[in-house]
Formats: sequence, structure tokens, C-alpha cells
Amino acid sequence: MPYILALDEGTTSARAAVYDEQGRRLAMESSPVPCRYPQPGWVEQDAEDIWLAQLEAARRVLEKASIPVSAVKAAGITNQRETTIVWEAATGRAVAPAIVWQCRRTAEYCRRLEEEGAGAAIGARSGLIIDAYFSASKIAWILEHVPDGRRRAVNGELRFGTVDSWLVWKLTGGREHVTDVSNASRTMLMDLARGEWSDELLGIFDIPRAMLPRIVPSSEVAGVMEPALLGGAIPIAGIAGDQQAALAGQACFRPGLSKNTYGTGCFALLHTGGTPAHSKNRLLATRAASTDRDAQFAVEGSIFIAGAAVEWLRDRLGVIATAAESEQVAASATDTAGVYLVPAFVGLGAPYWDPSARASLTGMTQATGRAQIVRATLESIAYQTRDLVEAMEADSGERLKELRVDGGAAANNFLMQFQADLLDRPIVRPVDTETTALGAAFLAGLAAGFWAGNDQLESFWRVDRVFEPSMERGRREELYAGWKRAVANCRDLAARS
Repeated sequence: MPYILALDEGTTSARAAVYDEQGRRLAMESSPVPCRYPQPGWVEQDAEDIWLAQLEAARRVLEKASIPVSAVKAAGITNQRETTIVWEAATGRAVAPAIVWQCRRTAEYCRRLEEEGAGAAIGARSGLIIDAYFSASKIAWILEHVPDGRRRAVNGELRFGTVDSWLVWKLTGGREHVTDVSNASRTMLMDLARGEWSDELLGIFDIPRAMLPRIVPSSEVAGVMEPALLGGAIPIAGIAGDQQAALAGQACFRPGLSKNTYGTGCFALLHTGGTPAHSKNRLLATRAASTDRDAQFAVEGSIFIAGAAVEWLRDRLGVIATAAESEQVAASATDTAGVYLVPAFVGLGAPYWDPSARASLTGMTQATGRAQIVRATLESIAYQTRDLVEAMEADSGERLKELRVDGGAAANNFLMQFQADLLDRPIVRPVDTETTALGAAFLAGLAAGFWAGNDQLESFWRVDRVFEPSMERGRREELYAGWKRAVANCRDLAARS
């Protein structure tokens, strides 16, 4: 029986999964990827750690599934987006730490670009808002801080890539330097409509074209793995950024379908079809992962801190032992008694785009305890998601009928019910919430002829549970108004400091 291998390189772990002909996951393995925080607001990783973690996870999952490599028809790759790696073409060694998507070290550089009036040109061409989140300013920073970096890049001695490019380079022994159109659309260097690198954007950031990868479709054979790595020459037939892969894994192939991924951050995408839909409400226009050569687009809202706030409770405060424990602790409190957490640990993403904002915990009294703080942390994820959904609806002029959810925190029943209550619409959780890996498998399987088309993939999508809203309107709006005040206070404090 043939299988599809999916490689899912996330912010804190690299996972690998194997799928059968019915789109069922047979096995999944994970390896941790450590982050470093050398200065406040800085986040980086060792590029070699990323590669070795992904390779280890792939080897382990094939062993766990007990299938021969010869039975693997193709592999798909999905990855944490915007994270920026620059390496030597001759040696394959990274010349600097990987700058993670969350990193704010280039916020001041981006602010200066905005003040110089570059925002309109960048937005019109890329569909993005000037922010340290995206890859372009990170590349510029590396070229400025690596000795002789820009000259070496001009001469073709250095290569840039997001994590997908880095993994493909490593997996193919340096033969292929590619990225797919969904990842390229997150660099702030691609012409969104044309799907090509933009000379105008390259000029704004002073980035040499010679260091950029070739842009390929999301569902196409882009290279073949070195046989020595996994024991066979497996075609790499699908590539997509993690959120676009999750959109595909949720079978959101048609305009109007939407999903929200609850991971380290939180990312809501609305499929908009074959025409770019530039947001008027500070969301992002991006490429969806097309299952053929026709361009597909989406509108996206990006939250920087979601599951990472729960990790903060566990790792920094020690108020919970595991992330899963947060559900029981939060449910033990009838409400937060007016406590709000605004988790702006690295600034605020959409729709605020405020890099100077810092986290705040407000409304506490002597009666505030562990349960209220844990509950406020989970509720902050739902509040941020409502911010995104309201902006999406304002852009589209239509009310979302439902929101499909995935990611680790989608397993938290308390959070999902509160999300349904706060949005006043159903939250639909699929059987398989690891939809980033599933989406990568779908893209690879289509290119390899493993599956016939989108209709077949839609038949694989199965519902686990639907959370129906039950909160009274007055209570819902009272809670949300409190959130908006907490955000305003958080931003005001940052502006005055």
C-alpha cells in the first residue's frame, strides 16, 4: 500500500506524519526545537537544530509506522513562516542564527520605512503591512550584521530561505533552492498578484536577487530527497506555509470558507478565490496554497501570542503543570471576575500592528487567584480571534457561518465553547486537528497522483464536534467591551513609557 509523508516544522517542534489513501494519519512523531531570547523582544533558533529535529522526526515516524521507504509515494513540507535563514551556498552552513517570525529586532527599521512613506508601495505590491514579522527586514538585518554580507549575497555566495527552502536544500543535498508561492508571499518581497519577486520591493530593502530561491507552485514535484537520508529517493511534491497548509487540511478550497489555527500564535484565514482581496481593516492579503497552477488567495489575521501564553503560565509562572491542565483550572472559575490578560509579549499583531505594546494583566483584586488568571489567559485567545473575525467580516461584507478550528489548543473544550459564545456562531472541530501536516500531505498527494482532486480530499474531512453558542448577547458584548478597554490601556501605557 502506498503512503504520503508529511514534514511539519513548527516554531517549537518538528513533526512528521504518515497518511494512507483515505487521508488517515497512521503515525506522528515530534522532536523539540529550542528557541533563544538573547534580548527582550528577540527570538532566534539554530538553523541546524531545525534541520536535525526534522530529520529525526521523519526517521522515527517511518520506523513507528513500520512501512518501507519504497512505499512512500511522495513527501510534503509545511513550516513556520517568515522565519529567516541565510546560509553559504558552498558549505550549506548558516551564517547567522535563524531569526524567528516572532522576533521584533527590526521593529525600529520598519518604523523608519513607514515614516519614509514606503508603506503604500509595500502594501500595494505585497498585500502586507510593514512589520518586523515578515522576512524582508530580517534579511536586511542579517546582511548588515554578517561581515561582508551584502557583497557576498550580490556575488551569489549566500542563500536566503524561509524554513521550507532550508529543509528542501538540506533534503536534496543542496541541489534545489526553492520556495513555494505561499511562503514567498510572506517575505514582503513578492508581487502578490504575479507570484514573482518584485524588483521594487527588493530595492526598498536593498536585498540582492541572487540570494533568493526560485518560486514554485505549492503542489508540484520540486525535488527529490537524497536516498541516504531516509533510505530512498522520495519526491518532494508539496510545500506550503503552515497556515496555508492548515487551510488546505481543513478542506477550505473554495471562497468563503475559513479556519483558525490555535498554535504558538493564532491565525485565521478566509479563502477569497482567484483574485487578491486587499484588506481595509489591517488584515493581510496572502497566497493560499493552490492545488493546481491557478493562483488562489486568502485574507489572514495573525495573532503573535496564543498557545505561547499558556506556555508562559506553565514555564514562567508555574501555575499549571501541563498545557492540558489549563482547561480544568479555567473551568473551575465561574468567570475571571473582571481580570483580563493582554498577551502582548512581543507586541500586538492584527488588527492593531503595535510593536511597542507589552503584555498586561489588569482587573486583579486580593480575591484573584490561579483559576482566574488561567481562565483570563485562555479567554485572551478567544478575544483576539474575535478581533480578527470582525475585521474579516468587515472586509468581506458577509457574516461567517462557522469557523473551522485546528491546532493544539483546539482540543481545549473550555476555550472552544467560550470562542463559540464570544463569536455567536458555531465552532467546528475536525477529527484530525493536525491539519498543517494533513494539508502538506494533500498537496503532495495531488501532485504525485495519489489523490484525484479537491472533491476527494473534501470527502476525507470529518467533524469531531460542533460547539454551539449559548451565551446571552448582553453578557457577550459586556465581556468583549472589557477586552477592548484592556487593549486600549495596554497600548496607552506603552505609548507613554
